[in-house]
Amino acid sequence: ASAPVAAPAAAAPAPAAPVASAIQEVNVPDIGGDEVEVTEIMVSVGDRVEEEQSLITVEGDKASMEVPAPFAGTVKEIKITEGDSVTTGSLIMVFETVGGGAAAPAAAAPAPVAAPVAA
Repeated sequence: ASAPVAAPAAAAPAPAAPVASAIQEVNVPDIGGDEVEVTEIMVSVGDRVEEEQSLITVEGDKASMEVPAPFAGTVKEIKITEGDSVTTGSLIMVFETVGGGAAAPAAAAPAPVAAPVAA
């Protein structure tokens, strides 16, 4: 009777693992239909970025605007360079959200190991 109770307990940490770390793409938010030029990149690979922190500056016909981070994370890749043209939806960066990439596999491994021991 105690073995089935142990299995759900081992599974409980698993749902927390996906929350711990994820790779997420950052796209240009809705800036209208116009193509704009990237005039400044304000972060570097490895930087820790907070939600709403400015990532890049873009300039259109008559306006310059900063593009904020849609969520917090660590910059893993920058997919653009200064002078590139972007539009709404263009991929500009890849973030790793809070946590380490090894957390999910480490959390998943004990559950299968615990099940054969219980069996």
